[in-house]
Amino acid sequence: MLAADDPAWRKVDQTSLSDAQVQDIIARFAAKEAEFAKARENYTYRQSVKVQSVDPDGKPTGQHEIIEDIIFSPEGKRTERVVRAPVDTLTAFSLTPEDEQDLKNVQPFVLTTSEIPKYYVRYLGKQMVDEIPAYVFAVKPRKLEKGQRYFSGEIWVDDRDLQIVKTYGRGVGIVREGNEFPKFETYREQIDGKYWFPTYTHADDVLQFREGPQGIRMLVTYKNYKQFKSEVNIQYGDAVGGAESKKPAEPAKP
Repeated sequence: MLAADDPAWRKVDQTSLSDAQVQDIIARFAAKEAEFAKARENYTYRQSVKVQSVDPDGKPTGQHEIIEDIIFSPEGKRTERVVRAPVDTLTAFSLTPEDEQDLKNVQPFVLTTSEIPKYYVRYLGKQMVDEIPAYVFAVKPRKLEKGQRYFSGEIWVDDRDLQIVKTYGRGVGIVREGNEFPKFETYREQIDGKYWFPTYTHADDVLQFREGPQGIRMLVTYKNYKQFKSEVNIQYGDAVGGAESKKPAEPAKP
C-alpha cells in the first residue's frame, strides 16, 4: 500500500497530453465505466469483509467480519444472503452508516458519465500497474452534499480498455465530528475477458480519534463472479483477447 505521505502521482511518467486529449480520455472512460456498472448489476458474487482494530504493534484487538453472497431471488430481484457473520468484537471503534456506504459504493469506486460533473478530475501522467499501462488521474468532489459519500484520491485507467483498474484514496463527505475514515487501495480484475470488476480492497491506516490514534486494518474481497442475466449485451468495441483474467499485482495481504 502506498504511504500516506508518498502519493502515487510523484512517481508517474508525466506524459504530455493536450487538454482536448485529456477530456476525450475522461469522456471515454466514464462511458465505459457506465457500461461496466450496468454489467456488474447482472453478476452474482461473494463479498467478504474483515475490519480489525490493531494495537501499536499491529496485533488485532477486535474484529468485525461478514461474508455475503450477492445473488438474485427466483423472481430476479437482487439480494444479499449472509453466509457467515461471527460476533463483532470491535471495542476501539464502531462501524457507522457512512462506513457501510463506503463499503458498497466508494471502495469499489465507479466514475460514470453521470458522476463526472460531481468531481474535479485532473490528469497526472502514465504509470504501469503490474504490466498494464494506465493513465493516472487525481479525483476529488466539487461539492459535498449532506447524506452523500464521495471518493477522493487517485485512479488508474487502463489505456486500452479505458476502465479503472486501481484506486487509492478515502471516502469523504459531511459527517458528525469524530467520524474518521481510512485510506484504502482497491484493485480490479478482468472478468469474462472484458469487464474490470473490483476483486480486492485493502486498508492499513491509523485513524486520529479524539481519544488518541487507533490502528485499523481492513480487507474486502469480491470472488466468484458469475453472470446471471443472459439478455444483457454490453458492447466494448475491440475485443479483449482471451477468456483468461488479467489483473494488477496485489499488495501483500495482512
